[in-house]
Amino acid sequence: MAKRKKASKSVLSVLGSIWRTFAKGLGNTIRFTTRAAKDLDNAHQRDGAALLLVIIGLASVAGTWMNSKSSVSRALYSIFYGGFGRVGILAPLVLFFFAVRLFRSPDKKQETARITIGTITLLISATGLAHMFNGSEGTGATAMRHGGGWLGYGVTKPLIAVLTPLLTYPVLFLVFGFGLLVVTATPFSQVAIRIKSTFIWLKTKMPKRAQEDDDEMYESAPFETPLVAQFEEEEFDDEEYEEPAEEEFDEEFTVEIPKAHPSTVPAPRPVQMMLQPDSKYVLPSPDLLKAGPAAKGKSKANDAIVSALTELFAEFEIDAQVTGFMRGPTVTRYEVELGNAVKVERITALSKNIAYAVASSEVRILSPIPGKSAVGIEIPNSDREIVALGDVLRSSVAGQDMHPMLSALGKDVEGNYVCANLAKMPHLLVAGATGAGKSSMINSMITSIMMRATPDEVRMVLIDPKRVELTAYDNIPHLITPIITNPKKAADALQWVVREMDLRYEDLATFGFRHIDDFNKAVRAGKVATPPGSDRILEPYPYLLVVIDELADLMMVAAKDVEECVVRITQLARSAGIHLVLATQRPSVDVVTGLIKANVPSRLSFATSSLADSRVILDSPGAEKLIGQGDGLFVPMGASRPIRIQGAYVSEREIADVVAHVKKQLSPRFREDVTAAQKVVVSAVNEIGDDYELLLQAVHLVVTTQIGSTSMLQRKLRIGFAKAGRLMDLMESRGIVGPSEGSKARAVLVKPEELDDVISTISD
Repeated sequence: MAKRKKASKSVLSVLGSIWRTFAKGLGNTIRFTTRAAKDLDNAHQRDGAALLLVIIGLASVAGTWMNSKSSVSRALYSIFYGGFGRVGILAPLVLFFFAVRLFRSPDKKQETARITIGTITLLISATGLAHMFNGSEGTGATAMRHGGGWLGYGVTKPLIAVLTPLLTYPVLFLVFGFGLLVVTATPFSQVAIRIKSTFIWLKTKMPKRAQEDDDEMYESAPFETPLVAQFEEEEFDDEEYEEPAEEEFDEEFTVEIPKAHPSTVPAPRPVQMMLQPDSKYVLPSPDLLKAGPAAKGKSKANDAIVSALTELFAEFEIDAQVTGFMRGPTVTRYEVELGNAVKVERITALSKNIAYAVASSEVRILSPIPGKSAVGIEIPNSDREIVALGDVLRSSVAGQDMHPMLSALGKDVEGNYVCANLAKMPHLLVAGATGAGKSSMINSMITSIMMRATPDEVRMVLIDPKRVELTAYDNIPHLITPIITNPKKAADALQWVVREMDLRYEDLATFGFRHIDDFNKAVRAGKVATPPGSDRILEPYPYLLVVIDELADLMMVAAKDVEECVVRITQLARSAGIHLVLATQRPSVDVVTGLIKANVPSRLSFATSSLADSRVILDSPGAEKLIGQGDGLFVPMGASRPIRIQGAYVSEREIADVVAHVKKQLSPRFREDVTAAQKVVVSAVNEIGDDYELLLQAVHLVVTTQIGSTSMLQRKLRIGFAKAGRLMDLMESRGIVGPSEGSKARAVLVKPEELDDVISTISD
């Protein structure tokens, strides 16, 4: 017996140890799996959730569509049909839709949340309508399945009790329509526009579109180069497509800035030139801007570059792998993930080797890609694509913001449309070498405003000293003055903008508002009234957009005056609804000064000729590696890193069509005081006093000799230093000599042949 007990105890101990070992191993396995699941990347977790939705969707297909007899399928059948009635037949489609969305767009959480809310709204209204149309009053399982399920019953029962069945129908239809608007991200005010855009898009997708067009979409190739070369387009269809040419221009002009005098005639109260109450203005149709070619997801060139990069990493024994790429219209960004203990510097040090391997000198490395644990290598496409302005304005990005100052910029590296609100920038500095794309950018910006804004919403001041760049917009109703081509009038216009800004701020301070938008809302609502006895009629102020084509020449002529005027506008004009766009082809430190850069936070740089120019405009390198012809770096206000974009292109034919449409709607109403020079009121008795004769002699001496020297006046007129200094100040106030430059002689601004006119002015 003792031996049996001993043997049984040994068997039990062995079995206990085996069980403990098994249980410990099972527990460790479960803990390891759970810990590993928590350590998974967020992308893998989202993919797992999407895969779970696919599995549930397949099971629901078997239960709802195929009448499977399995327990899981029957359970899902009971859940969907019992809960949602006849609407439950759509459950697999909904599950598959959200699964695909998690697979393709895992990072768009806000958009997914919006679609989810819209889907729930549609589900509630659809089940309620199904219950009403079925006419079932019972609560049995069969009645629920044939109607709207328990959800439809719970929705319609309270509504019927409160509103009666007759009024329940329109309420449910309104809720259903609201759900559709939420899912499609369409405001109620944009329903008609969205429907029209859909029809236009369907029209562009018709197979006979190419034969119906009598002419090509554009006049010439968009990426024209002086080098004559023949490119083979392997993936193009048989139908020929001629791309547009980007205009190259040199903005060279000289603008004389007159000296601002302290005693001037007060400017009159500005008159807001609004539309007449009986006039009608219809915005241009979106179909005036033609659609561009379809964007490519990938090409053979992309596969070849991926192979070249992989081979390069293997040759240099670097543990790195190309995990994917995002193809844009101009460049493709290849994502490279590094192995363990691999420094990022090993990739950045291979920039020249990468350029050699892919046969491209324009390689840009991002280390890392913003928001990703990967290194980005941007390589130009051998088969570049055109970005049509019409596609950008018809995109969902432009449709989400209906602000009249919205401008279409183009596409980024990932192929997403990029639009910017000029009112929020609030000012923009554009720079780039000749032919880099500034002309196309300005044309796209002005055309965008004409497509979206009426003349009572946005007014423009265009300065075009070359006389040929902006002539297409001559006499459009959005202009507040004719296109300025004279340098003297351009200087007067800048001074007028400053006066206009001061007068707008005077109104804001008088009526107690901090921004022009708040003032305009109050005026439209009738909440602002003029003081008793005033004959003035308050009207909303339009936005004022001022475009200076070439800043460099202005700074060459009168750097101090131009800088003061520009800085004052950029510092204060935001709240007054005045916005400035500065363009230059020479972004050097003497043109884009520190004060201008500090007050213009938004920058757009196209290809520059040197690294120094890139640092001046962007405060960072990168612009010198751009490939030109619309390829740019955009730094919006508040952004830490620039966004690489391909600028939108609009052809001259499209511009002419839009301009013809707006001219038919309304004639321009110009203001005469924009380019009018300020009159100087000089009192010879009060200001000059007993020095009148000495002043005439000093003017004659300085103008004839063309030397503005105080010591010369002391010697020639035999007067003291104080008297000579006062005479020189009097001549400066009348624009005869320039400001003091230390020990140097002052610049004489009047020519000898103009002496008689100057003396007669002083005598008057």
